[in-house]
Amino acid sequence: MERIYLDNAATTSLDPQVLEAMMPYLTNRFGNPSSIYSYGRESRMGIENSRKSVAKLLQAHPAEIFFTSGGTESSNTAITAAVRDLGCKHIISSRIEHHATLHTIEYLQQKGEASLSYVQILENGHIDLDHLEKLLQNSNEKSLVTLMHANNEIGNITDLHTVGDLCRKYNAIFHSDTVQTVGHFPFDLRNTPVDFITGSGHKFHGPKGAGILYINENIKIKPFINGGSQERNMRAGTENLYGIIGFAKALEIASENHISDKEKIQGLKFYMMDSLAKNIAGTSFNGDPTGSSLYAVLSTNFPKTEKSEMLLFNLDIHNICASGGSACTSGADQGSHVIRALRNDNNFVTVRFSFSKFNTTEEVDLVIEKLKEMI
Repeated sequence: MERIYLDNAATTSLDPQVLEAMMPYLTNRFGNPSSIYSYGRESRMGIENSRKSVAKLLQAHPAEIFFTSGGTESSNTAITAAVRDLGCKHIISSRIEHHATLHTIEYLQQKGEASLSYVQILENGHIDLDHLEKLLQNSNEKSLVTLMHANNEIGNITDLHTVGDLCRKYNAIFHSDTVQTVGHFPFDLRNTPVDFITGSGHKFHGPKGAGILYINENIKIKPFINGGSQERNMRAGTENLYGIIGFAKALEIASENHISDKEKIQGLKFYMMDSLAKNIAGTSFNGDPTGSSLYAVLSTNFPKTEKSEMLLFNLDIHNICASGGSACTSGADQGSHVIRALRNDNNFVTVRFSFSKFNTTEEVDLVIEKLKEMI
């Protein structure tokens, strides 16, 4: 059986068109972008054209886009800078953030650089906005609010405008981990009240190791990585030239085909929800899958039995790739901190299926057949 890949929230395959755009920079256009001769200037032009393209697609200014190694570095940079450079001594976040955020804010708290509050999560996985306002209202110090746009495990989407407006009202800095939505969701950053957002190329058929940090033009921070004047003195180190070219190309393709891709992928998600509910008794779903939710992610609970406990391994044996929460912890399999935060119930086995434009309904049918045999 061919491999069926339903773990696109972890990473996606490289689009052939993206590889094609990257190839010249992997072969003959290898000049250092900081060199002044033509080889270097060609590379520099490649980077700056990519920056313009990304800025245009996200409706930001080119000067607000900084290329990084990915979402983790971008979030570390933004959060640390908000505390050290922008005077935020109180961080408000949630317990269902990605570890790139959680571990960074925990570190800053342990070091005594900032106090930490967690906003409550409603039963359906959404942020309790009333509680968020209370936390902002009662804060004696300048706050950083860091809340992700779409949750990588359950897919819930938080409205950036609602949260951003609250942050403006209480003079707080707003960072959103948008790794799951850049490339899957149309942005208009000029009209979005957010200070920092992040992106990672490998989540939308671009290369790994290439990401962005958007820094609103009204904000001035110091670099997180020192030792060179790259990225307008914001990130030292020779640029990941072909990664940057690939990131921009992948975002361009994703934006051009956004409506048709979304329709197709959402169709697959709903098709799988229906098939699971019809074919496997006791199945339930986490978060708000038919409401404010990312169209590519479906977090599913199966009743825990002797058979289902080894579900992920059995899927793997049948060449089906899915994950048990978040891919970033699957090796250690400590279970998911996101699912734990939503409910403390061990009678379920949770599997996250996440889809891309390359998946088909035939694949979903095959997965359902296998699940029926296994459960």
